[in-house]
Amino acid sequence: MSKWCFNYDSGEYENIEKDGFSIDRGEYVYNWDDSEYRREEEEERRQQDDEDDW
Repeated sequence: MSKWCFNYDSGEYENIEKDGFSIDRGEYVYNWDDSEYRREEEEERRQQDDEDDW
């Protein structure tokens, strides 16, 4: 599922999948803000660590 991310090359927000594919452009983009995906991964790691602590 794509997320609303900023594409630095176009200067616009676009629906971009985790692998860098822009739904809006129909092509891969390489200079984009993937912080939403990284934040989501970090949260999942924290939850897993918390479960492992039990």
